[in-house]
Amino acid sequence: MSRLEEPTAPGTASPAEPVRRVRPGVELLLVLGVSLGASAVYAVVQLADALSRGPLNAQSTTLNPRLNDRAVFDLIYQLLGIGFDLVPVLLALYLLAAPGVPALRRIGLDGRRPAADLGGGVLLALAIGVPGLGLYLAAVHLGLDLKVAASGLDPHWYAIPVLVLSALRAALQEEVIVVGFLFTRLDDLRWKPWAVLVASALLRGSYHLYQGFGGFIGNAVMGMVFGLVYRRFGRVAPLVVAHFLLDFVSFVGYDLLRSVAPHLLP
Repeated sequence: MSRLEEPTAPGTASPAEPVRRVRPGVELLLVLGVSLGASAVYAVVQLADALSRGPLNAQSTTLNPRLNDRAVFDLIYQLLGIGFDLVPVLLALYLLAAPGVPALRRIGLDGRRPAADLGGGVLLALAIGVPGLGLYLAAVHLGLDLKVAASGLDPHWYAIPVLVLSALRAALQEEVIVVGFLFTRLDDLRWKPWAVLVASALLRGSYHLYQGFGGFIGNAVMGMVFGLVYRRFGRVAPLVVAHFLLDFVSFVGYDLLRSVAPHLLP
């Protein structure tokens, strides 16, 4: 052995394998800054803009708008938007990975309990969906929300596939970042469990403020419920299933209803 190849003491990292220093607060701010934290800032500005224009229920917003008037480029822009929105999710998972503990297992997004995750997700979607629809209708009636169109895509062949991908994107983005990553990093910072729960719920509500005050309240309540479920079972997977089902029914159902019975839509 040469003098430059000195043995490494047991329990220490090899010079060739440096250990990444975890900075929970910095990582959290950076991930939020390139994803839903930025969305929350934009949503606050959008709400202020809407309030300055008049009654909220006299205005509307579209969740999945058309991005180009030519179908082929609209499809390209839609897929690019979905793909790039998932990059912060991959970043969060990369930062959560630890030696011997894969990130997906750490937050419960692996495939170890498919039946329980699917069943729990369906029940959670049912518990959230019906009251959420009622809250939205009440908020619009009271002038607290804008009218929300779930899809602005033209009835092209790619509309439903894009809406399905959009629902999956939203489910992964919100549940991985706002629950799995945020809970883990705030726990690392030794926040109180109730403070973590409230912070996650308020963040979820804040980036929905572009819909109005009802959108904020409804999603904050949803965040509290999802956070409690995550604390109880330690798995993001049923939350992703529930979120996907809620958005799938909303996005695709709206698009189909617009095609067969447009007079039923606001």
